[in-house]
Amino acid sequence: MGQNKALRERAMGLLDNKVAIITGAGNGLGKAYADLFAAEGAAVVVNDLGGARDGTGADRGAAQAVVDGILARGGRAVANGDDVSTVAGGEAILKSALDAFGRVDILVSNAGILRDRTFANTSEADWDAVVKVHLKGAYCVTLPVWRWMKDNGVKGVIVETSSTSGLYGNFGQANYGAAKAGIYGLVRVLAIEGRKYGIRVFGLAPGAYTRMTSDLPGRRDREPDPMSLPEHAVAPAVLYLVSDLSGERTGLVLGASARGVREIRMLETPGFTPSGPYTASDIAAHASEIFFPEDLRKVPASA
Repeated sequence: MGQNKALRERAMGLLDNKVAIITGAGNGLGKAYADLFAAEGAAVVVNDLGGARDGTGADRGAAQAVVDGILARGGRAVANGDDVSTVAGGEAILKSALDAFGRVDILVSNAGILRDRTFANTSEADWDAVVKVHLKGAYCVTLPVWRWMKDNGVKGVIVETSSTSGLYGNFGQANYGAAKAGIYGLVRVLAIEGRKYGIRVFGLAPGAYTRMTSDLPGRRDREPDPMSLPEHAVAPAVLYLVSDLSGERTGLVLGASARGVREIRMLETPGFTPSGPYTASDIAAHASEIFFPEDLRKVPASA
């Protein structure tokens, strides 16, 4: 009887018969997604280069440990250690899914590194490394999956990882913020293009206590709030996005943390629409339409 109950519960998985690729899934949020997706019936490709937080080094052991845990619980998963920041790596990650499970329905592009510096102290190497993993990495991983879904008529779901550091800004993260803002733009464009093929695209701006965030300003030397652990704070929101629960929605960017889940939009003022050539003085005359109230306070009254 216990076995029958387990089978009934297993048949109710939100991701039954789905195949998911999750990058950066050896630790933190990616691991939380992989564990939850597998528990909900998905076969999972657990990708992780296994490097340090700054992107140096490589060790497939982290990805394999996540896979071993999933297999021990009766799930389906394979490990992949390819580099998301190269075209060859992105193609190899897709190949892992096709070789192991024959298809792909879900991609969560989550891999990332940090090299935080104030802008004046950001080297070209620090800039290039972060932008390569986050922004180019989103391209390298998404493109082969996108093409495969399009060519095979698969109405899949893709989740790209942005950040409030890019959408709102954060001290000492110019390289990271620029890359994450770029990913926001990628989400908006792909959501438009994806409607033609039934491919839904979302953005995620997560907030969680992980290896990536444990010593950022304001968190260093502090114990995490149990509710800020990634499996409690973020993974259920991602499961919602990639499952049928989200219906035909696309193009949304969600912020998810212990404080809740909310939609994030880049705000726009009503603005000023000139009927012909305009001058700087015209902008000043229409300042109340162009700028948000808090920005107006920074402008001298004589401007």
